Amino acid sequence: MSDKAKVWGSLGAAVLTIIGAVFAVEKGYSNNPADPGGETNHGITVAVARQDGYTGPMRDLPKERAQAIYIKDYVARPGFEPIIAMSPAVGQKIVDAGVNAGTSRASRWFQTALNLMSRGGQDYPQVAEDGQIGPQTLAAYRALERKRGRFKACALVVKLIDVQQGAHYMSLNKPMFIVGWADHRLGNVPLTRCADSVRQE
Repeated sequence: MSDKAKVWGSLGAAVLTIIGAVFAVEKGYSNNPADPGGETNHGITVAVARQDGYTGPMRDLPKERAQAIYIKDYVARPGFEPIIAMSPAVGQKIVDAGVNAGTSRASRWFQTALNLMSRGGQDYPQVAEDGQIGPQTLAAYRALERKRGRFKACALVVKLIDVQQGAHYMSLNKPMFIVGWADHRLGNVPLTRCADSVRQE
């Protein structure tokens, strides 16, 4: 097996681990009238399922179909694969936040964290907080790693995304959901995972 195949094999395993963690939090079918997402199964809302072409009852949405939607819409489309490759822990935080709060918002939280850690642009150029993960955003994260070390860069970014995510939840005025969000969505990525990597050194 080539080195490239080993890396992408490891990346695939990391992605499936992240999606498994999302499944563990989202559990199965839900249809809470207070939830603006409406019917949900495995964390996939009815709107997302229909957009993907699923026409059956949401109770019957296969877990394998939900996993495929997560990979396509919550990992590949927003450009989170390179982040997962650099830091599975940061990748998990961003994917999970994207599932719960939208991938564009999660991307902006990542970019905001990077800009805050740049010390006003002294350590590396700041990036546009536009919710689009591209070469500049990825370069900024690599620069943060060089400046702070891989583990510390990951830990700082995860903490700052948590802070922004918590502020977002508090702004929504959804008291029925805040306990679950705080319990399952904040601090949900152990900082010890910042030692994980799928890169070949």
